[in-house]
Amino acid sequence: MRKIFLLLIIVLSVAQTAKAVKIVYGPYLQMVGETEASIVWVTDKKSLSWVEIAPDDKMNFYAEKRPQFFETFLGRKVLGTVHKIKLSGLTKGTTYRYRIFSQEVLDEQDYQITYGAVASSNVYSKAPLTFRTLDGSQNTVNFFVINDIHGNNELFNSLLKDVKKGETDFVLFNGDMVSHMDSEQQLFEGFITSAVNLFASETPFYMVRGNHESRGRFAKNYMEYFPTPTNMPYYTFKQGPIFFVIMDGGEDKPDNDIEYLGTAAFDEYREEEARWLREVVSSEDFKSSPFKVVVIHVPPTQSTWHGPLHTKKMFVPILNEAGIDLMLCGHLHKHVYAERGTEGCDFPLLINSNKQMLNVSADNKTMNVVVKDEMGKQVKTFVYQSVK
Repeated sequence: MRKIFLLLIIVLSVAQTAKAVKIVYGPYLQMVGETEASIVWVTDKKSLSWVEIAPDDKMNFYAEKRPQFFETFLGRKVLGTVHKIKLSGLTKGTTYRYRIFSQEVLDEQDYQITYGAVASSNVYSKAPLTFRTLDGSQNTVNFFVINDIHGNNELFNSLLKDVKKGETDFVLFNGDMVSHMDSEQQLFEGFITSAVNLFASETPFYMVRGNHESRGRFAKNYMEYFPTPTNMPYYTFKQGPIFFVIMDGGEDKPDNDIEYLGTAAFDEYREEEARWLREVVSSEDFKSSPFKVVVIHVPPTQSTWHGPLHTKKMFVPILNEAGIDLMLCGHLHKHVYAERGTEGCDFPLLINSNKQMLNVSADNKTMNVVVKDEMGKQVKTFVYQSVK
């Protein structure tokens, strides 16, 4: 009888362990700025989650109680499976160590919540994860750009194999990283998990929404996985000598096209974005930057489709007056370089191939763009001089 009892305890213990909450995706860094950063991950069960941070000193992570950050909404901590924790009050140009936690919610009633096991990242048997905040006053920046991967992880890994912690400030994904947004699993298996495996837990990526991320029944969940300061897919940030304007061109066909199943309203969306853009280019941070780079998936040239034409109508007149140094685009699945003045754009456009990677580096005087193929071979180089 005692043996049966012990066996039952073991079976129940194993069953409970098998059902314990797990971190299934992430963590990955989003919207790292000078004084803030967001960390995103996904659990398989509803949880209360938080992040602890520590300075990058010689003290053990367990040396003292570390500050905790939670996702909150309307004064309450958020319970769920997608966890977007914003860290604030940070110092620019500073490296931080971090640890993530998720405590399973076993039962939630109006006046009682029952919590279960905790899943967390490991700081005991290996070094904690780290990230470094941006610094708009530093003299240099180095980053990579890819686009139009469409879920091809082999190509993704090949193009970004040279991303190195401490040398690469960040990576830009310039749209169409998947062919449509069907589910959370498809999104992560399409490219985010590959990013995490290569670099994204310690080197951030900044997402640019392509027209294909606008498609699919899961497209409405886009902002859950790619939070921004504007709470929209368009936003800005500055690192070193470059001020980045991240834009969203929306879809490429007219809103009434049958492909959009009666749900598209991108003309109105681009009109709203144009009003935001006017405010951005009038800001002192933008005007004072040695280089100004606009990143948008669908180029406003090289096409007579409605989306690019409306993008050109809404955005190009504003950008022409703003002194843009370079626009980075994708969408065409081929390399195209349009010189300043092409099709009414008073700035150069570099449209990157889906099978090539851009490595951009700059100081206060010069910005270099190196185009490399999937084997790492350099195929083109562009050099821009600051007029500041």
